[in-house]
Amino acid sequence: MTQPPLKLGTRGSPLALVQANMVREALCAAHAWDRAMVEIVVIRTTGDRRQDVALAEIGGKALWTKELDRALRGGDIDFAVHSMKDVETGRPAEITIAAMLPRADVRDRIIGAESVAALRDGAVVGTSSPRRVAQLKRLRPDLVTMLLRGNVDTRLAKLAAGEVDATLLASAGLERLGRVEVGTCIPIEVMLPAAAQGAVGIEARTEDAAVRALLSAIDDQPTHACVLIERGLLAVLQADCHSPVAALATLDGTTVTLRAEVFAEDGSAHVAGTLSGAVGDPLLPALLARDLLDRAPPSVRGLFAG
Repeated sequence: MTQPPLKLGTRGSPLALVQANMVREALCAAHAWDRAMVEIVVIRTTGDRRQDVALAEIGGKALWTKELDRALRGGDIDFAVHSMKDVETGRPAEITIAAMLPRADVRDRIIGAESVAALRDGAVVGTSSPRRVAQLKRLRPDLVTMLLRGNVDTRLAKLAAGEVDATLLASAGLERLGRVEVGTCIPIEVMLPAAAQGAVGIEARTEDAAVRALLSAIDDQPTHACVLIERGLLAVLQADCHSPVAALATLDGTTVTLRAEVFAEDGSAHVAGTLSGAVGDPLLPALLARDLLDRAPPSVRGLFAG
């Protein structure tokens, strides 16, 4: 009997489809399968349909995941691919992050200027990210930020039309789309990235041991470990899509170093911290989160419930 293809659920944006194909190619290479063994199933999400308002106003990061979650729970798909920075921290118990692909460049890129410092006085920067808004305002209080959502081409078209002077996009997404020439990377010392930026994750039903075992073959353990640590920090902070927070974990052998920053919404205050420890230390994110909040002024602490 011929085995039916496994169904991989994904959003339908150009970047999401590239990432879905990356997962399919990795699985087929790992298991010596024909590409027909993995069927890509496009599921349109609320986040894709509503591009006119900030995510925080209409349901947050769940707008990228709830339809895929429903399809996964219902058996319409066998696993789902996500940009991990778009996945809410609290996930249903019946769904497990089974694997992550090797992480790409974690940095942001600025498009429309050579650097944040090079922007004209009072320049308008389009972004939908509270983190980026706060970081920009901290660096350049004169800048004006404007809500800008949509896929990469939509945002670049609005920039080309003069609706904004510049915008910020994740370097990883641009690279995956073959747009390596677009924009200039911002050093992480200037703008620390969002937690899980640059990571592609694959979720499966917790009870589906067979699929989880298949996915384990493509799991990049260093990426998985770092992203879980960053997400652990968000969980302790009880951060959501409203929260201006940046985080990055890096590995050196068996030691992990977690860097994080929390901001006031307007960038007028911020607190940064770094902590190192063993890779498997579950207390590391909590210790850094508590340290940040203990040192934070009310304008920052009030944005987090940790």
